[in-house]
Amino acid sequence: MVSPDSGYASSNEEAPAAKSPTHKSQSLPPSDGIETTYLRFLASNAEAGSIIGKGGTTISDFQSRSNARIQLSRNYEYFPGTSDRVIMVSGTTDEVLEAVELILTKLLNEFYAEDGDEGEPRSKVRLIVPNSSCGGIIGKGGSMIRSFIEDSGANIKISPQDHNYIGLNDRLVTVIGTLQQLVQAINLILFKLSEDLYYLQSIGPPFPYAAPYNAPSNYGPHGGGGKFQNNKEDMSNSVTLGVADEHIGIVVGRGGRNIMEISQISGARIKISERGDFISGTCDRKVTMTGSQRAIRVAEAMIMHKVASASTPPPPPPADMNPDHLSVENLSVQ
Repeated sequence: MVSPDSGYASSNEEAPAAKSPTHKSQSLPPSDGIETTYLRFLASNAEAGSIIGKGGTTISDFQSRSNARIQLSRNYEYFPGTSDRVIMVSGTTDEVLEAVELILTKLLNEFYAEDGDEGEPRSKVRLIVPNSSCGGIIGKGGSMIRSFIEDSGANIKISPQDHNYIGLNDRLVTVIGTLQQLVQAINLILFKLSEDLYYLQSIGPPFPYAAPYNAPSNYGPHGGGGKFQNNKEDMSNSVTLGVADEHIGIVVGRGGRNIMEISQISGARIKISERGDFISGTCDRKVTMTGSQRAIRVAEAMIMHKVASASTPPPPPPADMNPDHLSVENLSVQ
């Protein structure tokens, strides 16, 4: 659990939400030993603004009424591969469900309900669930998810794991239906997740990823390597480098360590094309960096340094030097 002053409880475009003296976020975990849980889901920038409200009044009201804590990722901190922000609600199961129902009711009335429509409006919610916890929702042979669909009347789908983003271990569980169906389906899913010890222990900030991601950017014109730049409407830039396939490993690093470090230090978002997806006419993989011009310059310099260190052999020792006299640095693996 992050601290209440982490900056995630409000958005950059609105004033911070007021904190009530009796608010649950100042006393989690509860003193009576009741297990706390959480739920994360996606919202567009417009929906996030509606949840926060003018001066943070709406989010403060929802937190006071439900006694749950509601946090949002910062503006432009999007779930990988989307242009949607992350909302996290935490508290006891009942508190979380009450807060989620308040949020969904407001969003459905403002963004989905239309005058003249017959019947209840339908909407969708995309829950963020750790990949390791999805098996419990699916059940043996899909038995659990089928029972959730039958009991709630909602349509529930689980996305395949996305391997395009380093360090992403979450999947999206999309729930579609009326407000009542959504609430019932989320109720069933959350109770199942709350039985998973790993899920309960994985609670953290609403945006746990190494660096902010944006929606996938378009590559520049086809050409023989080099880099291509494309200005985007959100005032960020996109540059694609060509890196030899044999050197991609040193850019990524073991377990994605190098590319995560480059993203954190530079502030750029970095995506590497799949194996076999080369820049036209070359054997170079596409390494796309998105962010400010300064962030891209720093990321590019760090990437090229990694590539240079991998492609430049160490200098040979002097002819009159015995190998036993070589320093540790000269003997290290490059």
